[in-house]
Amino acid sequence: MFISPSKGKMGFDETFKDIIEYMQEIPDAPYRLIIGTDSQMREEACFVTAIVIHRVGKGGRYYYTKDSEKMGRSIKQRIFFEAAKSLGVAGRLAEKLSENGFGDLNVEIHLDIGQNGETKDLIREIVGMVTGTGFEAKIKPDAYGATKVADKHSK
Repeated sequence: MFISPSKGKMGFDETFKDIIEYMQEIPDAPYRLIIGTDSQMREEACFVTAIVIHRVGKGGRYYYTKDSEKMGRSIKQRIFFEAAKSLGVAGRLAEKLSENGFGDLNVEIHLDIGQNGETKDLIREIVGMVTGTGFEAKIKPDAYGATKVADKHSK
């Protein structure tokens, strides 16, 4: 189940349909489809995965899903799990895009890792995991799908 700030709760298929309808409003505009996941550690880890359809230079829409998982407090484990969650959603979206004639739309995975802080040692492994599946990987400061959109709803 995804949540759209403007439309409320939506299933995966409804979310996909809304993304396609948004792109069809201005079909010649450039679009970026972004998936990003962020997490916050509490008693359980709270994970938020966001889908952002960005009409470059003209705004966009986003959808998110939130769930909790019992897991250890290892930052490495959480970051890998965030990337895996993003890849799962991206894979489903890419499949539906191909089935519906939008296979040329590039899907970006935004990762909550960067050159500063405790995640810098994970960059090569996590980016390799993402690019190895055929998706483009973005890290901080270019990873706003994870660091701004998903982060907003993980707190």
